[in-house]
Amino acid sequence: MKRTLRIAAIALACSIAPGIARAQEARPQPPSPPTPTPPMQLAMRVVSPEVTPDHRIVFRILAPQAKAVGLRAGDIQGLPREGPAFTKDDDGIWSATVGPIDPGAYRYTFVVDGVPTMDPRNPAVSESNTNDWSLVYVPGAEFMDTANVPHGAVASVTYYSTALARFRRMHVYTPPGYELGGGKLPIFYLLHGSGDCDEAWTSVGRAGFILDNLIAAKKAQPMIVVMPAGHTSTAPPVPGAARPTRDEFAEDFVNDIMPYVESHYRVLTDRAHMAIAGLSMGGGQTLNISMSHLDRFAYVGVFSAGVFSFGRGGPSSGPPPEWVEQRAAMLDDASLKPGLKLLWFGTGSEDRLIPTTKATIEMLKKHGFTPFFRESPGGHTWINWRNYLAEFAPQLFQ
Repeated sequence: MKRTLRIAAIALACSIAPGIARAQEARPQPPSPPTPTPPMQLAMRVVSPEVTPDHRIVFRILAPQAKAVGLRAGDIQGLPREGPAFTKDDDGIWSATVGPIDPGAYRYTFVVDGVPTMDPRNPAVSESNTNDWSLVYVPGAEFMDTANVPHGAVASVTYYSTALARFRRMHVYTPPGYELGGGKLPIFYLLHGSGDCDEAWTSVGRAGFILDNLIAAKKAQPMIVVMPAGHTSTAPPVPGAARPTRDEFAEDFVNDIMPYVESHYRVLTDRAHMAIAGLSMGGGQTLNISMSHLDRFAYVGVFSAGVFSFGRGGPSSGPPPEWVEQRAAMLDDASLKPGLKLLWFGTGSEDRLIPTTKATIEMLKKHGFTPFFRESPGGHTWINWRNYLAEFAPQLFQ
């Protein structure tokens, strides 16, 4: 009897169990929480910088723990002093949109909780003397865009400076077809400004692309462009310090850079095929070197600069008397002036150095020179310097 009851109970349980299971299956279950995107996958999805068709730039950075994100970008027009406002989404991605802005190359860094931070999603960089920048290019300027034309090459060249007793670096542009052999070419020395380095004219300055486009359009002669490092130290300048008694860069330039170029490249070394130009500090160095060796240069370009007088308070507006006295023999040698084919100045109307430029031009006129001066809109920026290069280079070696 007991055995019969057990069998009946088991049978009843088996008949009820599927119904209970079906009832449990039918009961609505709470939704599972979403699986968070792994940080690495999320970072790989960030696009920065994004240049839109209407010339705006969207900057993005993944920084979920950051309390504040900003942007440093000196040449981008229209930015408020504190930079653009960034917003943070639910994934911890901060973003800001700027523009529309003019075509050109622009340096920038993020500032994450007060710390300058390069864009981790952007492989394009631009070097300066003591730090690097992320780089974004906004297309739309035919003279410096990457065009479907033959392209030259830019080499990073290491050489030993006997003047400074250490290894140094310069960048050298060779025009399309140079590597195939052929005749000799003229030399154009192109100097950077204060705080920058020998790489700057290549990256933010777009020098290689500007020359490629000019040569392809037959607006400029093929030439070797040498871009040396104008700084001989990474130590910051001392405010109010007197002018150094030794011009280390000029010594390196004359004793090492020029001989290296003339012995390692197929170049013409006479005065008629030699040019030099520079921006800001490099413009001052251009004048120091060219007016001390005027018998070597037929073309001289000074961008946003002049003869600087460094004393308390920074550069003054007029060339110091000792600068003129040291170069009097060259400045007053009438036989050298016919061989100087071009003495070209360009400075922006809003540039703080325009008084220096104008004072230098007046000094040169007093010594019998006939400089050309282009006063352009704008200030002390790469926006002007790229334009100056595009205007100056076609006048060389014609």
